[in-house]
Amino acid sequence: MENNLFQQAKNAVSSFTNKQGNASEQEKQAAKNAVQSAYADCSPEEKQQLQQLEQQLKTKNHLS
Repeated sequence: MENNLFQQAKNAVSSFTNKQGNASEQEKQAAKNAVQSAYADCSPEEKQQLQQLEQQLKTKNHLS
């Protein structure tokens, strides 16, 4: 069974990064919170992917 919090984090980051400059600070914070929540119950593989998602958020933040 796939980790629901992990999937929510992936969706939130994807939604935020696809906004291309139109994302609000609230959406960014929601994506960050989703990633942090997913860390609580993730496999080592998911943890690595969550770290990549965090990097995407940081990159997006510097570009916008």
